[in-house]
Amino acid sequence: MSDQASNVPRARITLDGKDLSPLIDPRLVSLRLQEKRGDEADQLDIVLSDTDGKLALPSPGAVLRLELGWERGDNVSVGLIDKGSFKVDAIGHSGPPDAVTIRARSADFTSKIRGRRDQSWRGKSLGQIIRDVAGRNGLKAHIDQALGGKVLKILTQSRESDIALLKRLGKEHDAVATVKDGKLIFAQIGKGTTASGASIPRLTIRRRDGDKHSYDIEKRDEYTGVTAKWRDAKGAKRNKVTVGGDDNAKALKRVYPSEAEARRAAQAERGRIQRATAKMTLTLAYGRADLYPERKAKVQGFKADIDGTDWLITEVTHEMSKRGLTSQLQLETAA
Repeated sequence: MSDQASNVPRARITLDGKDLSPLIDPRLVSLRLQEKRGDEADQLDIVLSDTDGKLALPSPGAVLRLELGWERGDNVSVGLIDKGSFKVDAIGHSGPPDAVTIRARSADFTSKIRGRRDQSWRGKSLGQIIRDVAGRNGLKAHIDQALGGKVLKILTQSRESDIALLKRLGKEHDAVATVKDGKLIFAQIGKGTTASGASIPRLTIRRRDGDKHSYDIEKRDEYTGVTAKWRDAKGAKRNKVTVGGDDNAKALKRVYPSEAEARRAAQAERGRIQRATAKMTLTLAYGRADLYPERKAKVQGFKADIDGTDWLITEVTHEMSKRGLTSQLQLETAA
């Protein structure tokens, strides 16, 4: 871009509170941060020049903290955004030219939360279950109030990791189940609020803000609704509940322990089907570190159908080099 040179990106990386900028800045080849919506860990990849052979390899397990943004510029928001902490889990050396590559993932996705467990809950609220899982992993629970009060007849965790359990609960309740910076977050997808209830500002992106875009809409199986089965313990028989039309309803495989839980699962799947009708990828020429998954967005300057769609960010990839800072957004239709 013509004025890219006047915009100076900045990444501040700290280790135990110590700013590593004097070491990293002159050697930085590239930095890439992928922010995910669900149960996958955010990933940070850093490439540093080692052409002089003097760069020491970092230790696996080191925890880095990243702040990202613009140091100065004429058409960007100046300032750094805290993007959380990341644990180094892979280190590489290649060449020529010699370079050190560092891969780090969200520090809270430890081996403990990935270890398999056995537990069951009876008649407990979803909020209590999430708090139990958070507590035993040393995390603070942040739960959507609308979800936290739902009572589950029975929930069984059998040889299943806590992160797999969270993924399952998220799918059944159409919720984001993720770990970010010491917090276990369980929030309704596309609601437009944080787990604590604070409103997330809607984003407007103009076409002139971007370098390129890709929009796809595809005709999927035209399900009119979703059907879920549940077991009547007293009558020992299976029943079903349908959300939407039943003339061409998608049938879920699992049998749920109550009608309420079957209905919630059907509603969640119905929401996913509706959001999946259109997708968009948008690359911003001037990156915005303040963007993250679950923000709602509108776009301007494209086709009328695209501009008229309510969008939801599902993934953000920030890339920084000496050439600048860009942000690539993955979006889906907001239900």
